[in-house]
Amino acid sequence: MTGTFLSFEGIDGSGKSTQARLLAEDLRTRGYTVTLTREPGGSAGAEEIRRLVLEGEADRWSTETELLLFTAARRDHLEKTIRPALARGEVVISDRFADSTRIYQGLTRGDLRSTVDQLHALMIGTEPDLTFLIDIDPALGLSRAVARAGAEQRFEGMGLGLQEKARAGFLALAAAHPARFRVISGDAAPEAVAARVTAAALAPLK
Repeated sequence: MTGTFLSFEGIDGSGKSTQARLLAEDLRTRGYTVTLTREPGGSAGAEEIRRLVLEGEADRWSTETELLLFTAARRDHLEKTIRPALARGEVVISDRFADSTRIYQGLTRGDLRSTVDQLHALMIGTEPDLTFLIDIDPALGLSRAVARAGAEQRFEGMGLGLQEKARAGFLALAAAHPARFRVISGDAAPEAVAARVTAAALAPLK
């Protein structure tokens, strides 16, 4: 039996992590076995890479080096967590996946989209069955993200311009792949957003 792979995307502070968690909780109450995971991270090796790419100064890595690090983390995540869970017939919910690399390394921080796509085809070769794009105003999202405590502020430190480019890129990506994406407004109470997400998620699971 093959499971179902769901991902959440969006700019920093969009609320996608909250929505991924709420969906996992909702599906479990409905009897589904769910693996909730995240990127970068989701496996022991990928979590080590997460600290490298999300902490430190904004200019710590070149975009090209970032791309290689994110791809390495994703490959380990895929091997150790995602594929085994899908093989067990579970619902896998990932807070970010390859679309984030397409936007942050492939579009907003350099013209590397073709390189991103080549690496993805060579090393990953997997797309989610359904992707939820939690859409929010970049200024609001950045203010939420900066207000969070913690060391993982490297991308937030790149400023509003990056978030504006990322939002436009995500929306364009969703428009180019309408069968896979569901764009959900994040400008509402988390419970209201979650209700819309769950309604869309149940369709492919029935």
